[in-house]
Amino acid sequence: MRAMKRIVILISGRGSNMEAILRAAEAEKWPVQIAAVISNKAGAAGLNTAQVAGIPAVTVEHRNHSDRDSFDRALAEVIDRFAPDLVVLAGFMRILTAAFVQHYHGRLLNIHPSLLPSFPGLATHQQALDAGVKFHGATVHFVTPELDHGPIIEQAVVPVLDDDTESALAKRVLEQEHVIYPRAVRDFIEGRVWLDGERVRRVISR
Repeated sequence: MRAMKRIVILISGRGSNMEAILRAAEAEKWPVQIAAVISNKAGAAGLNTAQVAGIPAVTVEHRNHSDRDSFDRALAEVIDRFAPDLVVLAGFMRILTAAFVQHYHGRLLNIHPSLLPSFPGLATHQQALDAGVKFHGATVHFVTPELDHGPIIEQAVVPVLDDDTESALAKRVLEQEHVIYPRAVRDFIEGRVWLDGERVRRVISR
C-alpha cells in the first residue's frame, strides 16, 4: 500500500492551479492529503475554495511583517505545523528568501508561465509577443534561490499565433498549466520524479 503524502499549497489569489490540483487529486485518487492552503492575502479567493473542500485555510499576511526575512520565517513556521512532504506554489506572488528555499530544498515546486529559461519575471506573455517567438508555454520546476530558475520537471508548449493578444496567449498557456502542474505534483508524490543534486530524475514509465 502506498504511503499517504502531505501537501501544502501556497496561493495569493484565486488559485486556479490549486483548483486543478485538487480536482486531479480527487478524480485520480492520489495517495495524498492536502494538509493546508496558505495565502499571504486574507482576501484571496482560493481560501474559500479550500474551506469548501474541507481543507484548512490559513492566512499569513506579508503586510504584517517588516521585511521579507521575518515574513518567510513566519510562513515557514506555519507550513511546518502541517509537516508537508511537498510545498506547492500556485500563484504565490512573493519572492522567497534563499533561507526559505533551502529549508524546503527538493520539495518546493513552482509553475511559471513561460518556457524557462526564457522570459522570467512578470508579463511573460507580453515578453513573448514582443520577442516575436513562435512558441511559448509553461514550466514546472523545483524552486531554487534564483528567481524563476531551477531544475525543470515539466513543460508545455503552445504556438504563438500571428494575431495573438496578451490575454489570448495567456488563456491558452493557463489551460496547459492546469494539465502539467497536477501531473508533475502527482509524479512527485508517487515517487516518479525527484531532485538529485541539481538534476531532475524520473521513472520513465507511468
